[in-house]
Amino acid sequence: MKGAIFDMDGLLLDSERLYQRCWHQLARERGVTLPPDFAVRITGSGQGVTQQILGSCFPGEDPRALNLACRAMVMELEKTDLQLKPGAAELLPALQRAGYRLAVASSSPRDMVRTNLERTGILGFFDTLVCGDEVRRGKPEPDIFLLAAGRLALPPAECYVLEDSANGLLAARAAGCRAVMIPDLVPPAPELTAFAAVYPDLTAFGKAVIAQLSGLQGI
Repeated sequence: MKGAIFDMDGLLLDSERLYQRCWHQLARERGVTLPPDFAVRITGSGQGVTQQILGSCFPGEDPRALNLACRAMVMELEKTDLQLKPGAAELLPALQRAGYRLAVASSSPRDMVRTNLERTGILGFFDTLVCGDEVRRGKPEPDIFLLAAGRLALPPAECYVLEDSANGLLAARAAGCRAVMIPDLVPPAPELTAFAAVYPDLTAFGKAVIAQLSGLQGI
């Protein structure tokens, strides 16, 4: 393996909980009760899928306007409440030292991605960023990961994709990358663990990769 492609929200940054807080606030304001699987369905989805979900969960509302309202609320919270996920600050330099090429592939727009990666001090570790406004089809379609691998000048099969969501993992599989799940809000369901390696956190994944590299170097 020569590359690692990271989702951002819920994987590198502890931001999915902020999104869910805002979605539920918007629902309360409109007298809407969100279904129990709302977080599983919407987490990691591209813009098209997100709008479909919002259209079904918020009848009579404009999905695009709702999405913009939620994003604006989250951006305010991120100014003070945004944190790195455990292990991220240690994993990125370790992979960089090991010679991995690194990318972020996020469904969020580029300005938001750059701002949050810079705010948390990890922007400089990445060779490229691929964002939701750069691809026609969002996750669970493979477009964003294929573009990221191409910008890293690597075959998809030589890239790990680290994701926390079902949509992201399905996109990784469709792209032909090696899917790795680091669970956040979405538990590791059997249909995901059938093809994705699961680690409890980024620290555990990093230890496994470094151990594998050490074993190869010893051969």
